[in-house]
Amino acid sequence: MTRPIAAGVDGSPESLAALEWAAVEAGRRGAELRVAHVWEPRRVSGAEERSGSSDEQERWVRQGVEDSVRGLAERHPGLTVSTHIGRGEAPEGLLEASEGAGMLVLGSRGRGLFLGFLLGSVGRQVIAEAGLPVVLVRADVKDDGDGRDDRNVRGDKDAEGGARPAGEIVVGQHGEPEDSAETLRFAFETAAACGAPLRAVRAWALPPVFAYSPGSLRLLDEAGGPVPFERKALSTALAPWRERFPDVPVTEHVEMGSAGEVLLSVSAGARLTVVGRRAHRSAVGSRLGSVADAVIHHAPCPVAVVPPGPDA
Repeated sequence: MTRPIAAGVDGSPESLAALEWAAVEAGRRGAELRVAHVWEPRRVSGAEERSGSSDEQERWVRQGVEDSVRGLAERHPGLTVSTHIGRGEAPEGLLEASEGAGMLVLGSRGRGLFLGFLLGSVGRQVIAEAGLPVVLVRADVKDDGDGRDDRNVRGDKDAEGGARPAGEIVVGQHGEPEDSAETLRFAFETAAACGAPLRAVRAWALPPVFAYSPGSLRLLDEAGGPVPFERKALSTALAPWRERFPDVPVTEHVEMGSAGEVLLSVSAGARLTVVGRRAHRSAVGSRLGSVADAVIHHAPCPVAVVPPGPDA
């Protein structure tokens, strides 16, 4: 059974773009669209309180959600839509509303501060603590259902000078195969659902010579150098997913550089960029890894942040 797709709405242009993106994706997968809004009652006193203003506030909230979803059925025939309206703080409410869903889609300004549900620490907490992929969509993103973001229709050059098709799913792979298993799973599933090609990216950089252990030096020597070593590592990580999704065209992209910079350099023209999440807890709250943080803020396309598996 296909799990629902949850989308958070708050009335902002970013959240409405995210809602439309989620509706297109739900239609592709034959999934239910779950529209979520979380609100905190405004404190009132005196006559306002006696007149039942909390109920009035809730009516405004429900009307706003209805306005947001109005027209979805006409634009997406056959789409099943449900709504979840909760009271409380946004992070906990959104996480509760997305329980059992396959992904949570939220609006984001990108290239700067978050808006709406993603304002400041709220968005970071949702992304860092969610047990499912969180997709961030900006207001200027438009996907008309053909598998690509219409702002980015041109193809660029890949790391070896070849033409790169528009509308790709770009996914970052790092470390051992198990380190990126959930990230690759989500990327392949999404590519299969929308019939898009997939570009798997592995970035690498030469560490200081003292960082090499005897074992790593031996592996590098057996592989013929760092580039063949990195290519083999990427191919090994992709092998089970290529077998599971044989109809998804895959380009293996290995490039020297920081992972964040390499992913951003190939995300122009992409339909979606998928990154893994390395969330850390600290005294100041949840923190994301540097790669996910860079891609979230600067990628020109929607970004999916995928949590690690239960055994990671």
